[in-house]
Amino acid sequence: MTCRILVVDDEKAIRWSLGEALKNQGYDVVEAENGTKGIDIFRQEPADLVILDLRLPDTDGLEVLAQLREEDDNLPVIMMTAYGEVETAVEAIKGGAYDFLLKPFQLEKMKISVKHALENRKLKEELNGIKKKEKEAYNFNNFLGKSKVMRSVFDTVIKIGESRASTILIQGESGTGKELVARAIHESSKGENRAFLEINCAALPETLLESELFGHEKGAFTDAKSRKKGLFELAEGGTIFLDEIGEMGITLQSRLLRVLENKTFRRVGGVKDMKVNTRIIAATNRDLLKAIQAGEFRNDLYYRLQVIPIYLPPLRERKEDIALLANHFIKVFSKEFKKKIDMISPEVEQRLMRYSWPGNVRELKNVIERAILLEADKELLPEHIPSEIMAFEENAETSGSSGDIDGLYPISLRDMEKILICKTLDETEGNKSKAARILGISRQTLREKTKMYEAD
Repeated sequence: MTCRILVVDDEKAIRWSLGEALKNQGYDVVEAENGTKGIDIFRQEPADLVILDLRLPDTDGLEVLAQLREEDDNLPVIMMTAYGEVETAVEAIKGGAYDFLLKPFQLEKMKISVKHALENRKLKEELNGIKKKEKEAYNFNNFLGKSKVMRSVFDTVIKIGESRASTILIQGESGTGKELVARAIHESSKGENRAFLEINCAALPETLLESELFGHEKGAFTDAKSRKKGLFELAEGGTIFLDEIGEMGITLQSRLLRVLENKTFRRVGGVKDMKVNTRIIAATNRDLLKAIQAGEFRNDLYYRLQVIPIYLPPLRERKEDIALLANHFIKVFSKEFKKKIDMISPEVEQRLMRYSWPGNVRELKNVIERAILLEADKELLPEHIPSEIMAFEENAETSGSSGDIDGLYPISLRDMEKILICKTLDETEGNKSKAARILGISRQTLREKTKMYEAD
């Protein structure tokens, strides 16, 4: 689509030369000899970019700039002047002008400025589109769950978003949607346009994790060749999501506790305290009370994080949500893969309801995605569903406790996860890639957890 450029200048020669040069570049160019006409033309048919003279016969260019930006706050405006006043240039840039060129200008320089301004506009529009989709995706009005326990979670998240609560702890098994809840809290907050930054505490060594969170000064350690800002600085006014907080080392837990209590931190190797104005959301699938008893998690940090606790129940404890979620995923993936699947056979729905879903919602999503991508055509049938799900009830009855998760209670989240990982690896004959897909985690995460449990 051809970009439309509006040139507002009282000098006919400049309008003509600019118009010809830009038309040769493939742009659609319209002209206005004064500010009033320029604004009228823009309101009738908005332009993608405006080239605006600072000195106009009927009004000041800065006033025209302000009115244009009121019409479209994403509009790039290139200002021109023959006077070269530095103060005026600064004022124009503060008023939203993209660039400021002095007359007489070089046409090549103007072409480059126009090209960059239009590219910048396109990137902003794409970014705004991504932010809009993300906001819609994590809006709790779009979250599904009719069970009483999930409705309670939704209500809690909405209340947190409307409050100034700065510390939240989300607990639940892998695949229950802890990250989705964290993002929903952020998106429902007044500072939803601020940054949402996340980090997996189990994915990095403690020294590297410390640098990522707090940043470091130049020379703080061997490879610190320059100063680096950490997530607490980059997320100023926004949200930091600390996933798998239960895997954070004890030493680093002490630094995090200081941040929570004093709202200050220091870069690694730094001597200056820096203020923190960031919401911290932590998540874990571990039993932190058991980790405290084992000396692996600080008692004071646990209670400091638990200002507002949220528990996400496993899917097996809210079976009334399974059919609702399955139908939702069918609609999502049918649209994505351009298929016309609009129903689940009664037998499949019954089996989905009976299955224990060790990988929770993530596993259900993966099962539906695979069935629609590779198997199903018009209806989700038994042959489209993995055999372990269709045969789950029979296996549970004939193999005793191997399939009966209810028989394992009481049990910690950590031990439950260990059992599920071992059982899945057994069923896949040690195929880590296949096991990771079933569990809904990455192969790297599975490898790390396997190594951790082997050391128990």
